[in-house]
Amino acid sequence: MLNDPSKMTLVLSRVNASFADEEKDVLALEDITLSVPQGAFVSIAGPSGAGKSTLMRVILGLMPHTSGTIVRNFSRAAMVFQNYALFPWLSALENVAFGLRMQGVPRQEREHIGREKLKEVGLEHLENHYPNALSGGQRQRVGLARALAISPDLLIMDEPFSNLDTITAEALKADLLKIWRSYGMTILMVNHLIPDAVELSDNIIVMGAHPGRVEKTVPINLPRPRDVRGTQFFTHVDTLTEIIRSVS
Repeated sequence: MLNDPSKMTLVLSRVNASFADEEKDVLALEDITLSVPQGAFVSIAGPSGAGKSTLMRVILGLMPHTSGTIVRNFSRAAMVFQNYALFPWLSALENVAFGLRMQGVPRQEREHIGREKLKEVGLEHLENHYPNALSGGQRQRVGLARALAISPDLLIMDEPFSNLDTITAEALKADLLKIWRSYGMTILMVNHLIPDAVELSDNIIVMGAHPGRVEKTVPINLPRPRDVRGTQFFTHVDTLTEIIRSVS
């Protein structure tokens, strides 16, 4: 998967990362080498303890790496969280505009952008609602709109569908693919739901656990839109399932 670095949004080479636990360092990521092409949709899958979320924090610079190199060919990264991470005291519009507020964007401009992004995710009618009045799917859409508000060239998503019911998740996946094509951005998504990863991704990076390490990169060579009931689709799902079982 390592090709011309200039055509990659992200390149990691032999990256290690540790965290302190009871006065000793625990290796969380070991010898991570991977690349993410510009404009690609790449998923990261693997068993619990594989360091998938830790890897996202390292990529974003929220956690230091102890060795290795990271080349970040992106200017604006945004993240959508599994647990929504909305501010309960802010309305949907205020949550979406929060990042712009931190950047010093004037109120009128950031509210205009916020309304545009809420419209993109189908929530323009709920701009004055607070998170406790929104469903899980609506909260996740607000989180997505907040990420889009800064016009990211890299969008990182940490298990965005795991707290959603099937119908809500299906609708959000369809909208996410439309947004991805429209923005032309790179998406890097942690996903433990294997069918979702196969449906959405160009490549799936499989990680092993204790410590987290890259075991295999699986290309998904299926035409879009993908037939999620077709034989080829289930063949990919079965293959990926067996790979993850083998490293668990």
